[in-house]
Amino acid sequence: MSYHGERILLDLGKPLDAEEADARMLPPTPGLQDETDSRLRAIVISHGHVDHWGLAPLAHTSIPLAMGAATRRILHAAAPFVPNPFTPVDTIDLADRKQITIGPFLITPYLVDHSAFDAYALLVEAGGRRLFYSGDIRAHGRKGSLFERLLRDPPKRVDAMLMEGSSLGRLDEHGDFPTEEAIEDLLVDRFKPEGFVAIMASAQNIDRVVSVYRACKRTGRTLLLDLYAMEILRATNNPNLPAPGWPNLAVYVPEYQRRQIAKSQRFDLLEPYRAARIYREHIAETGARAVMLFRPAMMRDIDEADLWSNARAIWSQWSGYLEHEAGARLKDDLATRNVELEYIHTSGHASIKDLKRLASALMPRSLVPIHTFQSDRFSELLCSVTRRNDGQWWKV
Repeated sequence: MSYHGERILLDLGKPLDAEEADARMLPPTPGLQDETDSRLRAIVISHGHVDHWGLAPLAHTSIPLAMGAATRRILHAAAPFVPNPFTPVDTIDLADRKQITIGPFLITPYLVDHSAFDAYALLVEAGGRRLFYSGDIRAHGRKGSLFERLLRDPPKRVDAMLMEGSSLGRLDEHGDFPTEEAIEDLLVDRFKPEGFVAIMASAQNIDRVVSVYRACKRTGRTLLLDLYAMEILRATNNPNLPAPGWPNLAVYVPEYQRRQIAKSQRFDLLEPYRAARIYREHIAETGARAVMLFRPAMMRDIDEADLWSNARAIWSQWSGYLEHEAGARLKDDLATRNVELEYIHTSGHASIKDLKRLASALMPRSLVPIHTFQSDRFSELLCSVTRRNDGQWWKV
């Protein structure tokens, strides 16, 4: 966005199908990679998914970053466990409906329901004009009340709205995505039979971790979380989320994480979970009643615990990841162990019906589709739609 030569960027993400962040993916924004133009006042990150921040590490370090405080903490918590970590410091904090001023821009964040914790929609005002950026948003997660609150008390006089449309092409116009509560019920049904369960879900999808934990409690199972998942939960600073000492929860440190810790000398990561740890021999003893938040690097641990007979595997994230090389390899590895991969998931994005409700509540003068491969369908479904091309400047 630009006003009188002053600029801000709303998100700077890496495409999900890109292997590595590459400077050639950056938009041609003056001052983004050097200090030749200081009028780029900030990059505002709506939430912690890589398709919204993944190119930000390539931006010049002099550019201020704004994001939710929990988003920053989660990025730091993930750093010891992920390749190419992003650990921003001295960021401007976003908080629900607390206005901040960056140069000539007045920004009001709206905490929203999404599969990422601490996600925001953004109202940006400058020169008497108002733009609303939906970010990634939905109404069927555990924080769906935030969506309803936005509909009841929306920003007024919105000149332009940038609205995501990830569900177009994935869902019928009149269809609904399963609620997170419905996902929990499905998991309860699949957890009832005896046998080890490996569930593949993002540790940063806090709603899903809660659903898995609640399903474990309802079926008398123990949820095994690794250090990465526990550190993400701890970084939220939310006392209502699973933590050491909670029933039906144990911490398992897989072999690859033990090697990581030894190599980095980060033994401090183990300390908060010492009393809750469970070791491989105990998994072998109790595995028939255990559910593990699983990733492929843990395959050998389960092999050595001899738990694959009568086991089940559940994929609980975007199915598109299974089309990548790593996903195909995972399916092959499970097949060689005679383990079928089931799919139990719901979208992190709003249904078409809910997108319509959002547009009706805000009534923008112009609605611009983003975050979709089917922007041409917006005009069929919604009013006041104006399609814009990538790289095109236009007046709000």
